[in-house]
Amino acid sequence: MNARSKMIIRYALAAVLIAFGALTLFLSGSVILDLFDMRAKEGNYVDFVVWANFLASLLYIASAFGLITRRNWTATPLLIALSMLIVTAVGFAIHVSGGGLHEQRTIGALAFRTGLTAVFLFAEYRLRAKQERHQPN
Repeated sequence: MNARSKMIIRYALAAVLIAFGALTLFLSGSVILDLFDMRAKEGNYVDFVVWANFLASLLYIASAFGLITRRNWTATPLLIALSMLIVTAVGFAIHVSGGGLHEQRTIGALAFRTGLTAVFLFAEYRLRAKQERHQPN
C-alpha cells in the first residue's frame, strides 16, 4: 500500500469517527440536556447508557484528532471507549435482568456501538502497524 492510500484511509477513518462522534454527541447531549423534548421522545432511556454514549462520542472525536495529527496515542481513546461500552453493556444486562425499565432498541444500539467501536480500534491498529512497518529505522 502506498503512502497516498494510507493517507486516504487515515483521513477516511478520521472523518467517520468525527461524523459518528458528532452525531452521538448531539443525540446523547440532547437527552442529557432535554433539548427538543428528547427525553420524552426516547421513552425509558437508561441514564448510564446515555452518559456512556456521551463520553464515547468525545473519545471518538479525540481519536480522530489524533489520527489527523498522526499521534501515537490514537488507539487509547478508542480502547477506553470500547472498555467503557463493554462495562456499560454488562451493567445494562444486569439492569434489564433486574426488571429495570428500558427501550428494547437500546439492546441493539448498544451492541452496534460496541461492535463499531471495536472495528474502529481494529482499523486504527492496522493502520498504525502498517505505518510502523514502513518507517525507516
